[in-house]
Amino acid sequence: MKRRAAKLGLMVQEERLVELFKELCFINAPPLGERDSVAFVKDLLAKAGLEVYEDEAGGKIGGNGNNLIAWLRGSLQQAPKVFLSAHFDTVEPTAGLQMEERDGVFASASDTILGADDKGGMAPAIEAVLALKESGLPHGDVCLLLSVAEEIGLKGAGALEVQDLGLDFGYVLDTGPPVGSFVTRTATHDNLIVTIHGKAAHAGKDPEKGINAIEVAADAISGMKLGRLGPEATANIGIIEGGTGVNVVCPTVKIRAEARNTSVPELDAQIAHMVNRFEEAARKRGARAEILHERHYSAYHVADDAPVVKLAQEASRTLGFEPTLRTTLGGSDANVYNAKGLPSIVLATAMEHIHTHDECISRQGLIDTARLALEILVRASKMTR
Repeated sequence: MKRRAAKLGLMVQEERLVELFKELCFINAPPLGERDSVAFVKDLLAKAGLEVYEDEAGGKIGGNGNNLIAWLRGSLQQAPKVFLSAHFDTVEPTAGLQMEERDGVFASASDTILGADDKGGMAPAIEAVLALKESGLPHGDVCLLLSVAEEIGLKGAGALEVQDLGLDFGYVLDTGPPVGSFVTRTATHDNLIVTIHGKAAHAGKDPEKGINAIEVAADAISGMKLGRLGPEATANIGIIEGGTGVNVVCPTVKIRAEARNTSVPELDAQIAHMVNRFEEAARKRGARAEILHERHYSAYHVADDAPVVKLAQEASRTLGFEPTLRTTLGGSDANVYNAKGLPSIVLATAMEHIHTHDECISRQGLIDTARLALEILVRASKMTR
């Protein structure tokens, strides 16, 4: 495989890729605080000769950084306009990160996360575009869509006017291994914010005059269907907050919950069940349940014979990977792009144990991800819109 790539002049610069990954990880970029990382990447891509600009997402979502759009313009006008996408923000801050490499695997040696989600997608995406530019091969227009505030609700992608870019399809580098596989089907994800309004009273003097919101919540939750509901369905109570003191009958409790399902009718039924449990428990004790329901993101299912899928599988096979098509209950910017009419699937990276302090990614995984992204871009140049 390496001899074939070298013969065609298609080589990712492995050390440049690894150094870029490290540099990105060391820039603290929590959601809504990605400005420094955006500035770094914008300067890097501009110096490489790409057409780079920011949108106005930061002002729309209350952050200090914007989405970054970068074009590598090509000479093949008949080729589809393809994009690679990743996000700047990390689920937790990485200030003070100390990184170590053991047996070819990068991990955090500090009390922070590593930040491989999604620097393990962004670095290979950037390297693939740079390698394509340096190869001298003819190609169509290629775009990098680098978003902010993904980890707190896909907010950057939501604010991105992606439908105005004239793109045909693309790939979001933002899930775990095996490299060479792709997410083509996801679930719809709904959130519930429930506030139980009870009544305060002195817990030692007049407990019978109060209505304990914690008790109401406990009653509602105890009869609720939660956890793994089916092969492609889950529900969870994630956060409970409330109370003013141990000597006060708790007057208010706020509960944050979610449900996910690849079937929207089944999801709607689960949400109705959860809402009914809260309302019934409140009614029984004379409390009131205030419920906010929102659709966090909608499912997508990209057909196996869609160009975006077929191209990816062909590229994966060429490099000796297994081009498995996966279903996940997690969300990514691909959910937003598909909802806006832009066919998108998720390209697996090598990031593991994401959203934990055990997060890690292998050197070879970074290289393989970049090679696959590059192969996709080259193959896209041989297609016709």
